[in-house]
Amino acid sequence: MLTNKSILITGGTGSFGNTFVPMTLAKYNPKRLIIYSRDEMKQWDMAKKFQGDPRVRFFIGDVRDRERLYRALDGVDYVVHAAATKIVPTAEYNPFECVKTNINGAMNLIDACIDKGIKRVVALSTDKASSPVNLYGATKLASDKLFVAGNSYAGGHETRFAVVRYGNVMGSRGSVIPFFMSIRDKGVLPVTDERMTRFMISLEQGVELVWHAFDDMVGGEIYVKKIPSMKVTELAKAVAPEARVEFVGIRPGEKLHEQMISPEDSFYTYEYPEHYKILPAIHNWDTTTERIKDGRKVAEGFEYSSDNNPEWMSTADLQAWIAANQHKIGNI
Repeated sequence: MLTNKSILITGGTGSFGNTFVPMTLAKYNPKRLIIYSRDEMKQWDMAKKFQGDPRVRFFIGDVRDRERLYRALDGVDYVVHAAATKIVPTAEYNPFECVKTNINGAMNLIDACIDKGIKRVVALSTDKASSPVNLYGATKLASDKLFVAGNSYAGGHETRFAVVRYGNVMGSRGSVIPFFMSIRDKGVLPVTDERMTRFMISLEQGVELVWHAFDDMVGGEIYVKKIPSMKVTELAKAVAPEARVEFVGIRPGEKLHEQMISPEDSFYTYEYPEHYKILPAIHNWDTTTERIKDGRKVAEGFEYSSDNNPEWMSTADLQAWIAANQHKIGNI
């Protein structure tokens, strides 16, 4: 589907973009892959990796800037929306800025994609958008709703929108694994609560979920990857077996367990071998066999959260992953 096509990724210099771009170039050989973001230094650093590859283009711009989006989307076939204000405390202390990027930016992109005749758009979501308790999660829930409704907003246009949702990305910038690795020499690792659990997904799995969404979507679906969970105390043990764990208390806006599908979503959720799919609640779209395909309806009240997950990652599994990915942890 993506072969010889033009693809634009918003927020493309982030952790996801730095994995999506090389994987997509290798697998699909697109005609153009445009990185749209607002940080010129990150673009400069990223451009060095793809020097001499005429398929990779860079476009300075902000999703808050509707006119700039219209220009960037000229001749584009597919869009991945990865731009976001995503650090939870940053969002809490700068709520207006978070809303401008995560909600207004989504509205700008939806409008521009419809008007420019983009074929398909996949937006990245987060576990924090399910039953949100912080502003970041609330803005991403609003964004998810905008992209789902964008399919009817498109009217007679052919543009279709879908969403992918996943949890803690192992080894990404600012996440817990590189943080623990950076302080393990001190012999003490701070953990907020001994009961805390997290979903574990690699960036490569996240990219593959986006590819699957492009291939499978009819419009309005939220794709949730089946991934293992891990107790944060076990994660700490995997990173620094000799270190002592110190419990420091849960932080504002933080959950004990990550949730990706709420019991309220269960009425519209279908299960597949490697993922779940939440179908839209509006317009009776959830009843269409075209969207359901070979899915099996989950039980009423079903919840997919990191504490009730049937699949768990062992300490040995995480240590093997860290050993294989040592060179890029914290740099992606």
